[in-house]
Amino acid sequence: MSENEIINPAGQATDLTLYDPERHRLTVAAIDFGIEEAKRLKEWPALEEAVDIKIEEQRKFVAWWSATVKRPGGDHSPRTREMPMREAEKLTGMANQRVSDLGKRLTEPDSYRAHLLGTEYRAALLEGADNVRGTGGTGENEWYTPAEYLELARAVLGKIDLDPASSAKAQETVQAKRFFSKDDDGLAKQWRGRVWLNPPYAQPLIASFISKLLDERRAGRVTAAITLTHNYTDTAWFQGLAELADAICFTRGRVRFLDSNGGTAAPTQGQAFAYFGDDVAAFTDAFGDVGFVMVRP
Repeated sequence: MSENEIINPAGQATDLTLYDPERHRLTVAAIDFGIEEAKRLKEWPALEEAVDIKIEEQRKFVAWWSATVKRPGGDHSPRTREMPMREAEKLTGMANQRVSDLGKRLTEPDSYRAHLLGTEYRAALLEGADNVRGTGGTGENEWYTPAEYLELARAVLGKIDLDPASSAKAQETVQAKRFFSKDDDGLAKQWRGRVWLNPPYAQPLIASFISKLLDERRAGRVTAAITLTHNYTDTAWFQGLAELADAICFTRGRVRFLDSNGGTAAPTQGQAFAYFGDDVAAFTDAFGDVGFVMVRP
């Protein structure tokens, strides 16, 4: 075996010179979507297969990092390829410490696999037990966005002119110039300017609010917008959102929504921030650390 190869659990060699680290985040996002779908459908063999695929992708990534990335003050032995650590972190979106932690977990593959499967099984069995925005797709709508994400949204939008699905309590953090509460019926009003939308996640309201945003954007009344939803990519409303969005950030990890007392939800799926506007670069810069950003070609 050459220094540019690793052996997978099936005994097959993988040539690291063919590995594309820049696609790592996209690959993991696709695998995570498969995991979420298997959990939602309670297809346990598919869940185990997806977890095994994720672990194998992580093994390849860590092996590539170890063989390629030059650490400040570290080993300077000759290598086929060499990349400065900061460049690698920027390219892959992974900090060196996170890669190191992942590498340690992978040294005990059986334990790590059992941990991942246990976490996903528990999440799948709990899904539907709670009827809240953060933990299910059809529940309680009074859960709020953590302040750090709203700060990023304001950094991109400049200011928030309208929050059309909100409450007085939520405005303590959102700070929009204008907002519509449940009593105002935001779906019946025109939306204008720069919009922040964290819609009610109950059906059919989420589909109605996304459809309303798309209509107002096409009409030119909404000049820019950022939405926060679950990453239900198989739904009609998400497909419509993705077709018009200029960029989408699929979160790394899950947004811990807050209740009125500051308590956090335990989401059973990931989230996505969709951006509509002309400053895609600003959105990418602001949300690049939150997750993987896909930009409309």
